[in-house]
Amino acid sequence: MKTRVTELLNIEYPIIQGGMAWVAEHHLAAAVSEAGGFGLIGAASAPPEIVRDEIRKAKELTKKPFGVNIMLLNPNADEVAKVVVEEGIKAVTTGAGNPEKYMPMWKEAGVKVIPVVASVAMAKRMERYGADAVVVEGMEAGGHIGAQTTMTLVPQVVDAVSIPVIAAGGIADGRGFAAAWMLGAEAVQMGTRFVVADESIVHDNYKDRIVKAKDIDTVVTGQGTGHPIRVLRNQMTKEYIKKEQEGASFEELELLTLGALRKAVIEGDIINGSVMSGQIAGLVAKRESCKSIIEDVIGGAEKLLNIK
Repeated sequence: MKTRVTELLNIEYPIIQGGMAWVAEHHLAAAVSEAGGFGLIGAASAPPEIVRDEIRKAKELTKKPFGVNIMLLNPNADEVAKVVVEEGIKAVTTGAGNPEKYMPMWKEAGVKVIPVVASVAMAKRMERYGADAVVVEGMEAGGHIGAQTTMTLVPQVVDAVSIPVIAAGGIADGRGFAAAWMLGAEAVQMGTRFVVADESIVHDNYKDRIVKAKDIDTVVTGQGTGHPIRVLRNQMTKEYIKKEQEGASFEELELLTLGALRKAVIEGDIINGSVMSGQIAGLVAKRESCKSIIEDVIGGAEKLLNIK
């Protein structure tokens, strides 16, 4: 299954692992790349030296290509942007902002730039500034989300740009991959299913919560603040939404979620932590290796698409 994305990233399968904060570290990124996909280290708000260390640890685990996801709101973004060049990273994905100011430096170093976008306008703008591809993420995804669905947004972006489109949001098996393919995407990005991978460092409580999740178990917080985030329902989300409805200030709401993602991922607090997950959680039925996940998705898609 060769596409412009597999050629761009020099990978076997057109599957990219989401650059999830606290989740996408060197073990997971290396395992996805070893299995033929494209692993990502999520820089999130980490200091540049932590990102550099993660990159070097991943290199010890795999000789295959992997990338870094850079959250552009990170106060350390300038330094992290330089680290990926210094460490010879072949591709970056970007979120929470506009990567235009880093484009010349990355292009000169041969780094492939793949912004995550949530609108046709942003996809077209990124193409104009030299993006090599775009990840088009629908609101079905976990974590920070936009306002459009994957089903509606992907084909509109495909029609609007000439660079490859990678579909994300609500994809976890061969059916989702095949649907994205039919919409014109040349690869998919998955997050939630990789959260429960054997190689993921995520706490067992978090993994088990996703495996046990039903179709209706996600909720979006932050609608009123302009920073919507999709998570699994728990005591924290109940309190957050109640405060939102009562007109609590942005600062008060922020205080409620301060450190909540780390609390869930590392400490396993699924009651008061932020258990980020996509709507597809109800379809994730077991924990398995990255290799098994990728083989299942590709195998299922090939049957549906009649690819031999």
